Amino acid sequence: MEKDIKMEMTTFAGGCFWCTEAVFLELKGVEAIVSGYIGGKTLNPTYKEICQGDTGHAEAIQISFNPEVISFGELLELFFATHDPTTLNRQGNDVGTQYRSEIFYHNEEQKLISEDFIRFLTKEDVFGKPIVTQLSPASTFFEAEDYHQNYYNQNKSQGYCSFVITPKVAKVRQYFKEKLK
Repeated sequence: MEKDIKMEMTTFAGGCFWCTEAVFLELKGVEAIVSGYIGGKTLNPTYKEICQGDTGHAEAIQISFNPEVISFGELLELFFATHDPTTLNRQGNDVGTQYRSEIFYHNEEQKLISEDFIRFLTKEDVFGKPIVTQLSPASTFFEAEDYHQNYYNQNKSQGYCSFVITPKVAKVRQYFKEKLK
């Protein structure tokens, strides 16, 4: 008889959710990813409202993962390797609070692991600038509109995907080969 595997969940905001989703989709142990909005004050926000930057939400992804295959710490490693955690409310040309770097932890263990990891990156001066990634308890997550789900894989030839997301995916494929499906 197979033992039941208890899936875990985490939520990351690392700029545009199209980018963030794309880099995590190919990892072993990542069972599902949903793009959406978290950390704001508006109920059931729309993409249009988020883009105006006044709802307080971040574009984020919620990841369901198998901790027996990939640990929360390994997900954090990829998160920090694939976005700039030193720019406040910005990732590349995407500017606004909705593009902030934030970890929405789902339990105390995720909070402690995140704090330790950020301390380590800071001590080692990995980025050469202060890390501005925020840590917050997970709050209500609102799923983004259907066309945002799996956006990169459905729109690879679109300009933004080609120039911004494809290099991030290539980086994951190069440096995280052993973790790919």
